[in-house]
This record gives sequence, C-alpha cells and structure tokens, in this order.
Amino acid sequence: MARMTGRRILFAVPVLLVVTFGVFAVAAASPFDPVKAYTGTAGLTASQENLDQIRANLGVDQPLVTRWWNWLTAALTGDLGDSTVLRQPVADVVTERIGWSALLAATAFLVAIVLGTALGVLAARRQGGWLDRCVSSAAYTLEAAPAFWLGLLAIWFFALKLDVLPAGGLTDTESEVVTFDQVATHLVLPALVLGVSQLPWFFLYVRQGVADALEEDPVRGARARGLNERTVLIGHALRSGMLPMLTLIGSRVPELITGALLVETVFSWPGIAAATVQAATSVDFALLAALTVLATAAVLLGNLLSDLLYGLADPRVGFDG
Repeated sequence: MARMTGRRILFAVPVLLVVTFGVFAVAAASPFDPVKAYTGTAGLTASQENLDQIRANLGVDQPLVTRWWNWLTAALTGDLGDSTVLRQPVADVVTERIGWSALLAATAFLVAIVLGTALGVLAARRQGGWLDRCVSSAAYTLEAAPAFWLGLLAIWFFALKLDVLPAGGLTDTESEVVTFDQVATHLVLPALVLGVSQLPWFFLYVRQGVADALEEDPVRGARARGLNERTVLIGHALRSGMLPMLTLIGSRVPELITGALLVETVFSWPGIAAATVQAATSVDFALLAALTVLATAAVLLGNLLSDLLYGLADPRVGFDG
C-alpha cells in the first residue's frame, strides 16, 4: 500500500506541473484582457501609460514561461499570489470557500453512494420487477439530465411550489449569523440535487454487480447451506457485487466537481464556483492556477482512494503488484 501510494504521489508531481502550465497557456491565449477586468469602468478613461503600468504591476506583460515559473516558485513557498479580480490573497479566497464546497460535495457523494447502493441491491434482488424497471428507467433518464436543470426543477417544486425548503444561499436572508440549523436546511436541496445527479452510475454498477454475484457458485453454495436471504444478499452478494462500484468512486470525482460548480451557481452556495467563474472570465492567473491544482489533486486523490478501497475489499488484488 505504501509503495503504491508513493508511486502515485511521484506521478502526481509532473501531472500538476503540466496542468498549471496549461492553465497559464490557455489564459494567455484567452481573448479576455486581465487589465480591463482589473480596472473595470475606470479603464475606459485611463491613459495608455497608466494601463501599461498596471499591466506591469500585475505581471501580465511578462512572457508566459516567466509568469508560470514565478507563480510556481512562489507557490512552493506557500505564497499563492493575489487574486486580481477579488482583490485579496488567493490563499484567503480558497480558505474561505473550499470548506463549503467540500461540505456540499461530501454530502452529495454520500447521498449518491448510499441511495445508489440500496436501490441497486433491491433492484438486483428481483430483476425485472416493478422496482427494478422504475428505478432503472429513472436512472437512465437522470444520466442525461444536466445538474443545473435538476437544480432549477428542485427550486421550483420544493421552494416555490411547496415552500418547504429555501431556494438558495447559506442562511436565511434576515439572519446575520451562520447557525448549524440554517446551514443544514439550506444544504438539503443542493446536496440532494448533486447527489441525485451522480446516483445513476452507482445504482447501475451495484445493480449489475450484485446481479452477477447472485449467479456465482459461492452465493449458490451459501443458499444451499440454508443461510437466510438477507445474509446471502448482504454478506455475500453485496460484498462481491460492490467491487466494480469501488473503482467508480475515483472516476466520478471530475463529474462531481463539474456538477458542484453548476449546483453552487444555481443555489448561490458560497463555495469556489463563483470564484472559478470570475477567475476564468477575468484571466486571474494566480487564482485560476490554484483552483485548477486543487481540482486536479482531488481527481488524483479520488483515483488513489478507489484503488485502495478495491485492494482492501478484495485481498486478491495486490497493492504493490
């Protein structure tokens, strides 16, 4: 396990270097002017000399490789630079927002895994039954449904039609303090929407895995020994059938990040979505690079986690092989 983890960490270093350089390259080729984004309406009346001075102060007059290298060497010392669009240190931007994004993503992932597993087991137990047909049809439909569309539909139904849940934000509009109860209430809709958008893949993997496991000889033998159906289903078929689903965890992280950005925007959740959009449209090099590194690291960590879980669940798989 330690050797595999070490190899993955070594592999992650060049990947992150390439990704950060790619961010600076794409931003440099962008039609958006960071100086115009920084100055706003004041830039319309500013002299060319002042604009050139601002360009030099921001460092965007330097060559691409120089900008990337200066940011990288500073980042290695803990200095992520300053956000030109939000006018504050990048480290502060990330610190203020990443916790809320992580809370939303973790809650949604838990919803997707728990509901997907439970529904997958129930559907596999009686393939072709009404539950299997209904949930499978819904899963295939949800696969094609964009997360932002599900969010708007949820707001219309639960917030506007039934008026049982808030439409967005972190707290009530009249509240000046953040309380656990308000955060929990406001988290329900975005977490459910994001979780439901990820649920079809977990459901389909578990359903197929458990259905295949029920036809295997060890499960048939467990039934022949007189074990009750619940023990056979949970103790034997589920463990074997969930192995393919464990590999799905890592591959769903990029989709989870993308979905989280859309859901945060729809529900005005104070995560990193707004910062990401602003950084992209304003060509905020430092903030773009930091957020991209975080997203890439999350994907690499998700892949490592899925491999570790698979190895722990199936002793036949060697960590160092």
